[in-house]
Amino acid sequence: MPIESVMKRDVVSIDQGASLGQALDTLTRHRIGMLPVVDADGKLLGVLRLRAILQLLLPAFVDMVDDYDFVEDFGALEHSALSDERRGAPVTEVMDPPHAVVSDSGLLRAHAFMRQHDLYDLPVVDKRGRLIGLASWVDVGIGFLEGPKRGGGA
Repeated sequence: MPIESVMKRDVVSIDQGASLGQALDTLTRHRIGMLPVVDADGKLLGVLRLRAILQLLLPAFVDMVDDYDFVEDFGALEHSALSDERRGAPVTEVMDPPHAVVSDSGLLRAHAFMRQHDLYDLPVVDKRGRLIGLASWVDVGIGFLEGPKRGGGA
């Protein structure tokens, strides 16, 4: 079954000329965890992931400690914000390289690709590299569970 049969076609994306602040506003407004970055022709250039943005906000010690069960409250550290200067930076400075599959890729290939690149959401492009959809790991998993659509009666 091709990935295009389970992907979402209504994808929120952002232009390569946008600022990080505009991207953050788009992520929060649509409550999404990944924002594809495209050029004027819709070609996928990169992706902005919520977890990459959070890394900009989180204190450095978060990656140094394995167990936080003993911490009940982080106090003022809970209220971090990006500076106006950082919000004005081009989204291209923060985006990750594009990891995508072509629309006729099978679900097994898509699943393997997502595991290999630690992706929760997978951009889907046409043969010319233009963004045409997005498949989450849930979309791919449900596609496997449903299997090929069977015709006929019981």
